[in-house]
Amino acid sequence: MLKNWLQAARVYYDRRMLTMTGLGFASGFPFLLVSGTLALWLTDSGISLEMIALFSLVKTPYSFKWLWSPVVDRIRLPFFERLGRRRGWAVFSQLLLLAAILGMSLVDPSQAVYLLMFLAFLTLIASATQDIVLDAYRVESFDTEEQAAGTAIFILGYRLGSIFSGAVALLLATVLSWHEVYAVMALGAVVGMVTVLCSREPKNCKKCGAPFKGSWPSRLKNFWQTAVKSPVADFVKRSGWIWILLFIMVYKLCDAYMVPMTMPFYDAMGFTKAEIAFVTKFYGMGATILGGIAGGVMVNRLGLLKGLYIGSILQGLTTLMYVVQAHAGNDLYMLMVTVSLDNLAGGMSTTAFVAYISSLCNVAYTATQYALLSSFMSLARDLLASTSGVLVKFVGWSSFFVITTLMAVPGLLLLVYLQRKYKNVQN
Repeated sequence: MLKNWLQAARVYYDRRMLTMTGLGFASGFPFLLVSGTLALWLTDSGISLEMIALFSLVKTPYSFKWLWSPVVDRIRLPFFERLGRRRGWAVFSQLLLLAAILGMSLVDPSQAVYLLMFLAFLTLIASATQDIVLDAYRVESFDTEEQAAGTAIFILGYRLGSIFSGAVALLLATVLSWHEVYAVMALGAVVGMVTVLCSREPKNCKKCGAPFKGSWPSRLKNFWQTAVKSPVADFVKRSGWIWILLFIMVYKLCDAYMVPMTMPFYDAMGFTKAEIAFVTKFYGMGATILGGIAGGVMVNRLGLLKGLYIGSILQGLTTLMYVVQAHAGNDLYMLMVTVSLDNLAGGMSTTAFVAYISSLCNVAYTATQYALLSSFMSLARDLLASTSGVLVKFVGWSSFFVITTLMAVPGLLLLVYLQRKYKNVQN
């Protein structure tokens, strides 16, 4: 049996996995530069809390990237055509990302805060565009049975990118000015460019269609038909597509609902900021990475269907550890166990889930369909999770985590339904 699991792990011994690590890093590093890390820079510069809160508006491109995903899927970029469909857009977005972050490094927040806000917004436009391309690149690089492994390594790279723009940036800020820190952070885009230039177009990427010809009205009509309408029409042809979208919205609800409350919970238990940072960054990040890789092996060995079941059950059971933590109170060793198990299960379930979403995409419309499906994935997180604070206030911590655990049930039930009625989950 051990031999079979080792054989399943051999999928990681592939040059494409090195590419996924670099692309994941490129995808993961920009976000903190316009959120947590930037907030600290603004605080050090004496910017008001109201203005710092206003900077949250620059994150909107991540929520609406599906709007321009058809353009990325179908329009050819001048000067980048020779690189190929995906690589051309990737390098273009990374050059824009490099320029925007370098621009941020040249601005003094105390003198030109709105200019910095514009450059942060431009950074996220470039980052969201890059995500559209890299998600499509990842999906098109692997066959269905390889998706989980590719996803796991991409997420590993993403976590490393987050460490680079988070912990590393904060360490550099102790010896360098913030302007110099952001100049160094811009090198993250170079990692992405080097990775893309040293790689090939994904094997499942179909060639771009013929250039749009004729009058502009004719071109726009053709674009609407082939880049916008066709990807949606292709997806809704699937049996039970409405149930699939509902499943995508609720599968990770258990994890997503509790995330906004984890830090307040740690604080309520009496842990210091140093203890929280140590446990969540060291144990939590390590467990997430390990869980992601284990999830890839699990899906490769047991199949996507069993991987989804196991991931859902584990994310529910490990949430119950927070009930134990609530009764244990200020117990650092219990916190290490709780965070590690929760993040391990989260990494496994995320890998299986992203692999499932990837398997739903038609390679003819990968960028558009993945952007749309991932938007549905974040909808529950962004809308339903906003009520978690109210629930804690009314029921208390222990009951809150019990209720959160039960939120894993709808995803399991929908998975059973999809398996039995539509059989559109890969075994």
